[in-house]
Amino acid sequence: MSTITTRDGTEIYYKDWGSGQPVVFGHGWPLDGDMWEYQMNFLAERGYRVIAYDRRGFGRSGQPWNGYDYDTFADDLHELIEKLDLQDAVLVGFSMGGGDVARYIGRHGTKRVAKAALLGAVTPIFGKAEGHEQGVPKDVFDGIKAGLRADRAQFLSDFATVFFGTNRPHHKVSPGILAQTFNIAMLASLKGTLDCVTAFSETDFREDMKKFDIPTLVIHGDDDQVVPLEVTGKLAAAMVPGAQLKVYGGAPHALCFTHKDQLNEDLLAFLKA
Repeated sequence: MSTITTRDGTEIYYKDWGSGQPVVFGHGWPLDGDMWEYQMNFLAERGYRVIAYDRRGFGRSGQPWNGYDYDTFADDLHELIEKLDLQDAVLVGFSMGGGDVARYIGRHGTKRVAKAALLGAVTPIFGKAEGHEQGVPKDVFDGIKAGLRADRAQFLSDFATVFFGTNRPHHKVSPGILAQTFNIAMLASLKGTLDCVTAFSETDFREDMKKFDIPTLVIHGDDDQVVPLEVTGKLAAAMVPGAQLKVYGGAPHALCFTHKDQLNEDLLAFLKA
């Protein structure tokens, strides 16, 4: 397998397809790089080098006890970009992966980055906090962690309902996609799965967003029941000068699956612009 070893000895798995301008994908919780297969295949066939990595604690990467915070995630991404010597990269982050992109830019700048895309992302801040009273209340995240501790498998199986929006009459997802997503989620460590709930719910990316000085695309579904558009995507787009906001009508959180054709074309247009 293709891996790098980080400064603290954690192995980070990645897949690297195609050639051309690099596009680096950061995945959502509690998934891994496999969630991007439709976007990666589409873009690699059209002349791009596509790279998806598994965050520490998830997928095929190492499962250390510590390091499930956004400074560490950003530094892991930095090491991957440096070791692959990527130039003019486009960073694409979904859900908590959007936080990886933001904190990377906040800590390491945009010397190696040409563009950024935030998809259903937790930026600029997800949970309720001072100056962000409209954020999601802490007791919601406490409930998620309690559900994981009690019965992680059943909690994640149930989570698919709001993730894919299958509680809406117009959303239909195949049993195969549901099984694939569940299997990916169960590869993660319980510790990493729990600690990342704290990370994505409590981390404030507002200062990181001020350092975005590259073309930025924000895509969000207006029926996102996991990461609400009004308290994340709209605010993120407003914070970055010149950012483009695309709102997918009726789209759930899992737009990388449910709206993959529309998303693929929008990403391609953004890359070409």
